[in-house]
Amino acid sequence: MTRAVLDPNVLVASAISPAGIPAACVRAFAEGRYELVASPLLLTELGTVLRRKKFRAFLTVNDGDRFVEALARDASVVADPSDPLEVSRDRRDDYLVALARAAGAPVLVSGDDDLLQLELPDLRIVSPRAFLELLPP
Repeated sequence: MTRAVLDPNVLVASAISPAGIPAACVRAFAEGRYELVASPLLLTELGTVLRRKKFRAFLTVNDGDRFVEALARDASVVADPSDPLEVSRDRRDDYLVALARAAGAPVLVSGDDDLLQLELPDLRIVSPRAFLELLPP
């Protein structure tokens, strides 16, 4: 079964727009079509972002907290990688690449152009739409 890391930006989009492509990625995980890998840092970042006031029009704080709790419970949560290598233009994204590598996840799903432009020999970085196309039915 494919292991994948979903960038928090994909998870945020999933939480605020249940009909979108990112939400379809999360549903595919719930259906057992791939193994979702997360880490404490990823879950903390997601929880912090979902608590921002600008998202209240889309979900309550409690709904956001429940979403993060469900991921923490159901995903394969692994330790945060220490001292990620600098591979992207945005140093804050490097932990996602390091997480995928450390967890043996060959796919990182992101909507971030800085990550999507990377060409790494050991990691495929794809958009949510492209990821869905990679998954078995």
